[in-house]
Amino acid sequence: MSDVKATLRQSAFAARKRAFDARHDSGAVAAATAHLLALIGPAQGHVIAGYMPIRTEIDALPAMTALQAQGARLCVPVIAGTGLPLRFRDWRPGAVMVPGPFGAMIPEEGAWLVPDTLIVPLVGFDARANRLGYGGGFYDRSLAGLAARPDAARPLRAYGLAFAAQALPDVAAGPTDVTLDAIVTEQGVLRP
Repeated sequence: MSDVKATLRQSAFAARKRAFDARHDSGAVAAATAHLLALIGPAQGHVIAGYMPIRTEIDALPAMTALQAQGARLCVPVIAGTGLPLRFRDWRPGAVMVPGPFGAMIPEEGAWLVPDTLIVPLVGFDARANRLGYGGGFYDRSLAGLAARPDAARPLRAYGLAFAAQALPDVAAGPTDVTLDAIVTEQGVLRP
């Protein structure tokens, strides 16, 4: 399974890089942002986890800024350690950011929040809304834990954000891989 996923990651990384390099002319980020905002709907009162884009990930910051302006409380993931779920720290536009693990920027300070909606980065995805990540299992552990919380005020929603070019025929999902509620690209919303 790990060899299959490694091959899939190579293919998806290459497709994502091509889409990232072409994004300035295509309007892909603006289109994906519009689809994501429509999918999330009214944001006031929600705690929404976005992410600080690294490498060639599609930029979630336009959506995060819009959601914050609509009254959502935003947070970003922080890696707590190998084998652990992510923690989520309060984020606002203009927050002081410092380098975190894997090169992602994280807020220097802020409250730890529990999101009810997650905007999830990915390497690749398939038509069943399975996500191919970087291989550390951080999001899978986090999504499983958040979904199982008995005190959750709202059902957990998790949406992958990607370029359409990152689609794969099958991501070889394993028993610990968590299926997302939808994948959002510049071409629209894909639901399982």
